[in-house]
Amino acid sequence: MGARNAIAVIGAGDATEEVCATARKVGRAIARNGAVLVCGGRGGVMEAAAEGARSVGGHTIGVLPSYNRASANAHIEFAIATGMGEARNAVVVASADAAIALPGEAGTLSEIALALKIGRPVVAIGAWHEIAGVREAQDAESAVALAFKLAGIALADENRDD
Repeated sequence: MGARNAIAVIGAGDATEEVCATARKVGRAIARNGAVLVCGGRGGVMEAAAEGARSVGGHTIGVLPSYNRASANAHIEFAIATGMGEARNAVVVASADAAIALPGEAGTLSEIALALKIGRPVVAIGAWHEIAGVREAQDAESAVALAFKLAGIALADENRDD
């Protein structure tokens, strides 16, 4: 068996409940379609997406900025403690076949730039669509479908409702 497909979810560490609700839907859709969710492993969008994935039996990887694996949120199944600070953003996007970006700040922007630089597709929901190379989606389900398509991954669960 080869390596499993992975999708990165990136966004604010301190996100609104509306953005977190979208991130949970993204996480569920990633897991339902058989991919592993990769994120920065901490709060906000990262925690909400991981919560969504785990709620349907999906797998989650958190790439942490510190050497402390215990700093991962409660929904991270595999915590990778890098000690790299924000440089861990390169590991997050390089470990995925595509990235889904939700609203965030400079850290999210750096992940988008790194993903584009190394040739990973980026799909954005609610922000970042003005960046050349970033594809826009209106909701969680269409974002996951587009990320899978751009990464050349077949959807396992194309028409499932939450």
